[in-house]
Amino acid sequence: MPDAISLPAADHAEAEISLLELFGRLVDNLPFIASLGALFAVLSLVYVLLAPPVYEASAMIKVDAPKPGLAAFSEDGIALRSDRSPAAAEQQLVTSIGVLLGAVESLELNVQVKPRRVPVLGRLLAERFERARPGELNSPPPGLSGFGWGGERLELAMLSLPSHLLEQPLSLWVEGEGRWSLEDHDGQLLVEGVVGERVHGNAVDIEVSALEANPGMRFELLKERPLTTALRYRQHVEVTELGDDSGVLALTLESSEPEQATRILNEIARHYVRGNADRSAAEANASLDFLQNQLPAMRQKLELSEQALNAYQAKAQSIDISLEIQALLNQIVELDSRISELRLQQADIARRFTREHPTYQTIVSQIDSLTARQQRLSHKVETLPETQQELVRLTREVKVNNELYMHLLNRAQELDVTRKSTIGTAQLVDPAVYDPSEPVRPRKAVTVLVATVVGLVLAVGLILLRKTLYPGIESSRAIEQAGLPVYASVPKSVAPRSAWRWRWRAPPLRDPAAGLLASTDPGDPALEAVRTLRTGLRHLLAAAPNNRLMICGPTPLVGKTFIAANLAAVIARTGQRVLLIDADMRKGYLHDLLHTSAEPGLSDLLGKRCAARAAIRRTAIDGVCLLPRGSLPSNPSELLMHPSFATLLEELGRSFDVVLIDTPPLLAVTDALVVGQLAGVNLLVARFDFTAPRELEQCLQSAAQNGVALHGAVLNAVERRASTRYGYSKSYHRYDYRLGRAEA
Repeated sequence: MPDAISLPAADHAEAEISLLELFGRLVDNLPFIASLGALFAVLSLVYVLLAPPVYEASAMIKVDAPKPGLAAFSEDGIALRSDRSPAAAEQQLVTSIGVLLGAVESLELNVQVKPRRVPVLGRLLAERFERARPGELNSPPPGLSGFGWGGERLELAMLSLPSHLLEQPLSLWVEGEGRWSLEDHDGQLLVEGVVGERVHGNAVDIEVSALEANPGMRFELLKERPLTTALRYRQHVEVTELGDDSGVLALTLESSEPEQATRILNEIARHYVRGNADRSAAEANASLDFLQNQLPAMRQKLELSEQALNAYQAKAQSIDISLEIQALLNQIVELDSRISELRLQQADIARRFTREHPTYQTIVSQIDSLTARQQRLSHKVETLPETQQELVRLTREVKVNNELYMHLLNRAQELDVTRKSTIGTAQLVDPAVYDPSEPVRPRKAVTVLVATVVGLVLAVGLILLRKTLYPGIESSRAIEQAGLPVYASVPKSVAPRSAWRWRWRAPPLRDPAAGLLASTDPGDPALEAVRTLRTGLRHLLAAAPNNRLMICGPTPLVGKTFIAANLAAVIARTGQRVLLIDADMRKGYLHDLLHTSAEPGLSDLLGKRCAARAAIRRTAIDGVCLLPRGSLPSNPSELLMHPSFATLLEELGRSFDVVLIDTPPLLAVTDALVVGQLAGVNLLVARFDFTAPRELEQCLQSAAQNGVALHGAVLNAVERRASTRYGYSKSYHRYDYRLGRAEA
């Protein structure tokens, strides 16, 4: 006898689940797959009917590129350019804390007021009533006045709470006739008052401006810190740029209250556009302040240069400058003016950017280029007479200072006009709107379809997981490869059918209260297989050293008691006297199958608390006697190992033609191994798609180690399945070839 179950190399393909086997397994479990898919479909349908519809409000903002450089001091000044879209930075500013805080405070979004509804269905009933009778108040059913049923309204003119009540749920109870009371989350009364009056108490300042509700109804109030509300909306407001570098921003907000969502988006857009204009005006103000700081010094410098020129001309007695020198002077003055303008730009840009900025570096390179040209012209002036050089220098300073002063004055006037007329670079193109006919979720058809698919996939996954975790024997070939001949493949009885075919682990084969199959349905195909087993065991018992037959199984629920009881019945039908012993003194239930009592029985007989005549009783089946388990002992294994048990079997063997012993599971306790050493034939029962090959291997190893010979096996509860039909395994098919009348 081999110690382990092993498959030949040529049969490895049989150990793999082929596509046909997989298909067959899914066909076998179609009721379970369909049931789980239907369950998910129903749950998703309930969800889409009960979940509040969520709508999407959207607005559109156009962001223009900034005007080229308020700090540019000439028409060919350096414009601050960027390859990024003008909306790239503004996209983050729309949901900045400053903008959101402004919207929260303007709309008082941090104060939440909700009528208390009946869980699950309350909202649907209230919405249905409000659609049918707008502006009316629904009356509550008897005993449910604490809930709102439609038409309730509560408006607060103001609500001020101490810090310890912020972000804590409060309850406002309607007392009737315009009276109300406010309680904290612990049910402690804070204040009470009437509609239209401002009430102060317990550091709470509140005024209810409008109240429409049935007496006894409760409103739920919650006031958050404005920053908390702003941060929450920051997560829900989405800002995206439409297209590539379009400068068009789309603002979206999903909410079950679309009217409120449109107001929130419009308020956010208004605060953003106003902030954008303020930032543009602030830039003009900064540049204007810079120029106004430079003008007084430049005017003083111009006056000093004019005084110096006039004084020198008076001293030199009006020396004139030739046309050639005048042309040279004009070039030098133009270069000086340009260099001075660039230096002013350099100072203004250095105020906003670092020295490594590309614009700053461009201005520096232009100044260096113009300075080099200026130096070349200055060398020509140095060749003139000294009086001419001085006159050129003074005239040059006057012209340069005058042009620079006039340029600064003009730019200051332009910036003043720009500051007063600035409108910013952002404008609201489309105010917030929503589509009342198309909620974004739940999308009923899609949700139900996806949930159904998920249920079907989950069912398939569970089926494959069950096969992976609990690989059961599905053919007699696996048992025969272990060295055990299979004497019968017993199909699953057709009597206890159930519409729910799939189980994670196998249920009991038959309810003991239903009685013995050999008595209730003698023509069942399962009983025909037991008769086949009877025929196969006939010669085996004849060659055995005694007439004792042990029926065991690896684990519970394999059907060994079913096989033992029905085998005893069909053997007795041949005219032999059969004694059926229930050696499972822990959980044996043969007495239930044969409708008799459990006590006294085997444990009482071995404990010498009764005689064999009192313990052994006849059954309703002719030729079958039963020795039940008896009272539940504390040491069943020790009772079976006592010499008195072997002596008892010897005596009973002489009194009956066949002694059939039902034992506990072999892998659970040692009782079956003890009985197997005393029996002439030992039969192992394995259950189709339940007993694992590893369990069969452990049974063989345990039996070999204890000197117990297992003479054969029975594959029980075989089902006709598509997986075995399409796969490599041999399938077992039974014809329901019943007799026209009950078997006598």
